[in-house]
This record gives sequence, structure tokens and C-alpha cells, in this order.
Amino acid sequence: MNTHTVRTASADSVEQHPKKNGYYFKFVTRLYRFLVPASSRVLHIGCKDGYLLHVMSPASGVGIDDNPIFIEQARNRNPQYAFHLGMKDYVQRDAFDYIIISASLIHTSEDVQALFESVKRFCAPETRVIVEWHSYFWEPFLLLARRMGLFYCDDFINKFSTHNIEHFLQLAGFEVVSHGKNLIMPWYIPGLSWLCNSFLSMLPGVRSLGMFRWSAARLSNGALKADALPKEPSVSVVITCRNEKGNIEAAIQRCSQLGSSTEYIFVEGHSTDGTLEEIYRVQKAYADKNISVIVQSGKGKGDAVRAGFAAAQGDILMILDGDLTVEPEAMTKFYQALAQRKGEFINGTRLVYGMESQAMIFLALLANHFFSRCFSWILGQRVTDTLCGTKVLYKKDYLRIMRHRSYFGNIDPFGDFDLLLGAARLNCKIVDMPIHYKDRVYGATTINKFKELFPLLKMSYYSLKKFKAP
Repeated sequence: MNTHTVRTASADSVEQHPKKNGYYFKFVTRLYRFLVPASSRVLHIGCKDGYLLHVMSPASGVGIDDNPIFIEQARNRNPQYAFHLGMKDYVQRDAFDYIIISASLIHTSEDVQALFESVKRFCAPETRVIVEWHSYFWEPFLLLARRMGLFYCDDFINKFSTHNIEHFLQLAGFEVVSHGKNLIMPWYIPGLSWLCNSFLSMLPGVRSLGMFRWSAARLSNGALKADALPKEPSVSVVITCRNEKGNIEAAIQRCSQLGSSTEYIFVEGHSTDGTLEEIYRVQKAYADKNISVIVQSGKGKGDAVRAGFAAAQGDILMILDGDLTVEPEAMTKFYQALAQRKGEFINGTRLVYGMESQAMIFLALLANHFFSRCFSWILGQRVTDTLCGTKVLYKKDYLRIMRHRSYFGNIDPFGDFDLLLGAARLNCKIVDMPIHYKDRVYGATTINKFKELFPLLKMSYYSLKKFKAP
């Protein structure tokens, strides 16, 4: 942190900092509790008096600041964490789950690119670097508030846009996964603050007035060490099936062997057409393949996916719907995208290529387009088909999603949104994989599109509150 100009703070300013900015600090607390799940390993650069490490409840926390007054305060208040005076004082090379770079550094650094490059030694492939800064539009208002004793803020030596910050990250070897703009009213005014920050801030265009900006980034492939990722991860393909007797053998015949090994897990959902018996027949007939069978104890696809993933042994988890409207041959592309780190959550999309005439009715197509646009805006990452059944991710990321599933609650009957919302909250990079959507060749769909509409609207509203007004 020797690449930025240090603004000296007195003991009084340290004590008054959270008191004068009470409303702002409550917002920052909520935001970081959303962005950084509890029990993570966190490094906070520009930690001031350690307040942010404390509210995030990390499993292990390290704070670094160039101001000795801040460091003394931090050590006294939060002895459970480690605090260091300057980057030179911290020589360990442990990887963290999250690295936070405070706005005070961004606004005073003499070399932002060098600052970003200096944290790469603390990064693993799954590490997320969260950079925060304040919109330069707010500079005169914040400096005036500081002169009036209403708000404590650092000097605006640098005035950066979102494009500037993300360009610096790119030059330093990072790629941005998501970003946000929050807090269009940083002071508490009864009624008005709630209206601005909980309602108006959700509206496109108005949100660009937000004072607080942040970007979450990960190491780019070019910045990773050659041995950072497994060369040939193993794969588990979870095939959910209810009344899909005529598709079982075709699923095994058409799926390619992937990675170092591939297991196939059929999750059978109380079929009435002999599907379970057919799975056992295929398991015996294809004894050279690693096929296992689970009889679903609950109901619905979400329950089936969770049961299959719980039993999976592979490094990579794949979902293949038993109706085979997504071609099993396409799983190779999903595997390659994930194994080559094109993304960390590969989401199938049926809305790019043309589809066969009976694959999706027109009203369902319109609804899918609407909810895809809605969730792309909510999640801050482009998702062109939220309800495509085929989704692929690493098991380690799935386990992280499930550990924090209670944050969103049990609101998803489909299984798709548990994964999408969880991956987006963890700032996993979501990548769409276009697929050809085919007509059924056996059986009939049991999905009631109109019955699904209310749960989709409910999840949209709930997700909007969680992501846009945390």
C-alpha cells in the first residue's frame, strides 16, 4: 500500500467516523453481509478501525491499513483478527475467499493498477476481489458535508468511473464478474431515505445516481498458475426422470464419457409407467458404466436435483432432464466451458437457436424472455434462460451455495433458482451455453405453465429485494 498518498487521521476523527456516518455504515454493513457470506476468509485492505471485518463475521480475518491510529483501534476492538500496519508488514501468502479494497485507497492511490496487482499473491482461482469507490458526482456534496461536520469522508484525489476501475482490474490480470451502484441518499431523512434507497434505487437509470459503487472480480485465466486447476476433473451427471421410460436407455447411449471418469445418477420421481424398472434394466445391461439409482423421497425437480447432487462423487455436477429435450451430446460443451474456466456456472439457454415446433409453446416462450431479462437485471449478470434444466458447476461451488441456501429461504420449487441465486450471490461467473431445444420423443410434459407463473413472480420480487436493496 505504498502506492497511495496517506491522509492523516486524528484519534477524534477515528471515533467520530462511524457516529457521523451512522446511516451510511448501516447500509455498508447490510451490503457486505450480502456480498460476503459469514465464515469466509477475508482480507480487508484499508480496514480503518476494523468495523467491517467485525460485521462480516469471517472464519479468519486480516486487516491492513497505513494509519497507525486506525490499526491500534482495530487491535483493541477486535483482537480475534490480525491487523497489520501497511502491506509490507504482512508477508504471508495465504489465499483468501474475499479481498476487499476500500474506497479510501481507490481515491488516494498513486497507482491503482499496481495496487490491484499487489493483491494477486493472496488470490486463489475462487477468490473474489471486491473494489469499492464513491461516484465523483457526489464529491462536492460529501466534501461540503465533511466541512459542516455531518459526514466523514476521504479526499477525492482520484475520480474514477466504473469503466476506469474495471479497466485497471483488467490490466492487473482480473476479470469483472459483477458490479453494483447503491445508496442514492447517503443521509437519514425519515421517509425520504427509505423511498430513495429501497424503492427508487431499484429503477433502471435512477440507480446510476448511487454514491456507493462496487465491482467483484476474479483472476483471469492468463493470471492463473499452470497448476491452479485440475486437468481432468471427474463428472457426475444427474438425470431427473418421472415417467420417462422411453428415454432412459437413450440417455446412457448418447452421453459421452467426460473428464477422468463419469458417473450417471438417475433420480426417479414416483413414475407410473415403469421408469424405475427400466432404469434397473439399463443399469444391468450397461454394467461397464458407472450407473446408480435414487428413488426420490420428496417431490419436484428441485428436491430431485438436491438428492442427486448429495450422492454425487464427481468434481463437476451436471443436470440432464430425463425428457432429453436438451441433447445429451451437448454435455461435452458444458464440460469444456467449465473445465477451461470460461465460467463457474454454465447455464443452458434454449432461446438462442431456433427450436422445434412443439418444444415450447408461444406463451411459455414469451414468459421465458420476460423472466430472463428480469433476472439478468436483478443478478447483475446476463442470464438468457432461467428455466433451462441443464446447469453445470463444480461440486465445491455447489456446496458453498447450499451452505448459504437459508439466506434466500425455501422459495424455489423448480431447483433452478436455488442454484442461480446462490451462484450470483457468491459472484460466480455465470455463462450461457446455447443449446438446441428438441421436441419430446416419448411421454408428455407434466408442467403447467400457468400454475408456475405465480411462483416465478414471487421469486422475482423476493430476489429483487435481496439483490437490489440488501
